[in-house]
Amino acid sequence: MPQALTAGSAQDSISEPRRFPLTGLLALATAGFITILTEALPAGLLREISSDLHISDAMTGQLVTIYAVGSLVAAIPLTAATRSMRRRPLLLSAIAGFAVVNTVTALSSNYAVIMAARFLAGVSAGLLWALLAGYATRMVAPHLAGRAIAVAMVGTPLALSLGVPAGTFLGAAVGWRVIFGIMTGLTIVLIGWTLWKVPDFAGETGGDRPSLRRVFTMAGIRPVLFVTLAFVLAHNVLYTYIAPYLQAAGLADQVDRVLLAFGIAALGGIWIVGMLIDRWLRAMTIASTMLFLLAAIALGIGTTGPAIYGGVLIWGLAFGGAATLFQTASTQAAGKAADVAQSMVVTAWNIAIAGGGLVGGYLLETLGAGILPWSLCILLAPCLVIVLMAGRHGFPSARAL
Repeated sequence: MPQALTAGSAQDSISEPRRFPLTGLLALATAGFITILTEALPAGLLREISSDLHISDAMTGQLVTIYAVGSLVAAIPLTAATRSMRRRPLLLSAIAGFAVVNTVTALSSNYAVIMAARFLAGVSAGLLWALLAGYATRMVAPHLAGRAIAVAMVGTPLALSLGVPAGTFLGAAVGWRVIFGIMTGLTIVLIGWTLWKVPDFAGETGGDRPSLRRVFTMAGIRPVLFVTLAFVLAHNVLYTYIAPYLQAAGLADQVDRVLLAFGIAALGGIWIVGMLIDRWLRAMTIASTMLFLLAAIALGIGTTGPAIYGGVLIWGLAFGGAATLFQTASTQAAGKAADVAQSMVVTAWNIAIAGGGLVGGYLLETLGAGILPWSLCILLAPCLVIVLMAGRHGFPSARAL
């Protein structure tokens, strides 16, 4: 969580690093990379997993849903229960959880066992996401906090641009179980990297610990949570079932290439956000929401490969910096209660992921894949309205701040 604003930070500031700790921040980004890869791979390997386990596409989509459920039920209570613990052992515990659950996923042929492992993976993710942004801010001087969060969050678009397409391609060639085994190996390497380059920090030792209700009613928090929920729900309705959508569009053999195009555009999105967020948080959030709405319309009416790729590129550009935008907005709105607010953002994010799997699965089974892009518009229109209305609190301009 964003501990730079909580008790214990004063001691940390004494030894504040003078140089930007890129290597340590990249370790945090790698943790995010593994988290997103673990979460999203079932979408890219949906056909392979369905065939191997002899289950439907919608049932395979629930591997994403149950992961999100684990995150959303764990983020707030685990954050509250671990606020006094030292940060690096807690971070390492979350990372190690991925090594265990991905090994179980790779070896098991039982759907129920894999679902249980995915739930525990989500628990690890809920704790890890609640730590990353705050860890990044404590590793740098206050005026570099936005840039540090952007670096720590770069694992998300990298996972989407390189990890998921590569995993999808390799999974089709060598089997989806091998891919989950490779992720276990990457996690073990990351544990060593974290011990080497990521500093330890004290947990919260006392002081005012605002209640969840008090934080929730702070000005700006509810708009940020609503926008996070609607924006990420729209993303996951389509992303979870991108394979059936592309099959209906006649691009069934191009799932890996489409995901690669999405991820490359997402990298561009997070780079732009990282460069401009300290001065243009509000403008970037409005632009991202409008671009996503445009992409949904383009994908709804697109009937050719170039049109669909164009929509996907706009979608990736809009989504790439979303995590950085929403986490930074919640941190600014909550002030000293940023850690609690961050756990709420993580919870809203994962409710949206779970909802995406459920809503997308229902729409796929009842109305077909063609309805998926249009359903995004229903979510993104009110999302844009809330961002526009939250000009004083939630998504303020630099002048308002």
